[in-house]
Amino acid sequence: MVVMGILSLIGMFELYRVLKMEKHPVATASYVASVLYYVLVYFELEQWTVALGILLLIISMILCVVKFPQYSIEEAAFGVFGFLYVSIMLSCVYMTRQLDGGNWLVWMIIIGSWGSDTCAYVAGRLIGKHHFSKLSPKKTIEGCIGGVAGSGLIAFFYACFFPHTDMFIWDHRVVLVMIAMVCAVISQFGDLSASAIKRKFDVKDYGKLIPGHGGVLDRFDSVIFVAPFVYYLLVLTSYIKL
Repeated sequence: MVVMGILSLIGMFELYRVLKMEKHPVATASYVASVLYYVLVYFELEQWTVALGILLLIISMILCVVKFPQYSIEEAAFGVFGFLYVSIMLSCVYMTRQLDGGNWLVWMIIIGSWGSDTCAYVAGRLIGKHHFSKLSPKKTIEGCIGGVAGSGLIAFFYACFFPHTDMFIWDHRVVLVMIAMVCAVISQFGDLSASAIKRKFDVKDYGKLIPGHGGVLDRFDSVIFVAPFVYYLLVLTSYIKL
C-alpha cells in the first residue's frame, strides 16, 4: 500500500515535470489528492473517490480563475489527468491484491504487462520487420504478436501452479491465458500512450530513477493500463462467472 502510494507520487511528479508544471499549485493539489485517495482505499472508503476527484477538479478550476491568465485551463486539466492516470489507475494493483485470491491473481497484471513487454522485445529483435506505430519506431507487428503469444504461454505455465478456485466456471488455465493475452494487447497501448505524451513534449524518458529503464512511468506505463482491466474484470467475475 505504502509502496504503491510512493510510486504514484513519484509517477505524478515525473508526468508533471514533463508537462512543466511539477511545482504548480494544481500539481500540489493533485499530490495531496493522491495521498487522500490512498487513505480512502486503505480504510475501504472507495465510494468517496468520485467526490475526491470532483473536489480536485473544483479546486484546480478555482486556482485557474483566481490566477487568470497566469494559470491556464489546460494546467487544471493536466493536474486532474495526472491524478486519474497515475494514482487511481496504478492503485488497482493494490486493490487486486486485496481481492479473494489476490496474492495469486495480482501476478496476472505482471504477466500481462512486463511479461508481454519482454516477449514483445525478444520477438521484435529476432523477427521484427513491419513497424507498428510511428510513436515508437522500434515496435513491430511481429513483436506485438510475440508479446501476446508469449504472455499467454507464461500465463499457461503459471496457471499450472495456480491453486484450485471456484471463481471461474471454465478451466482456470483457459481463463488465465485469455486474460493474459487481452492484457498483452492493452499493455501495448499503455506503452504507446505514455510514448505519445513524451513525443508531444519532446522528452526521451520520464525520469532517471531506475538505471537503464528511465523513471517510474517508463517502467509502469503498461501496468497502469493493465491493472484496472484485471481488477474490474475480477470484480465482474464475482457477479458473472467466467
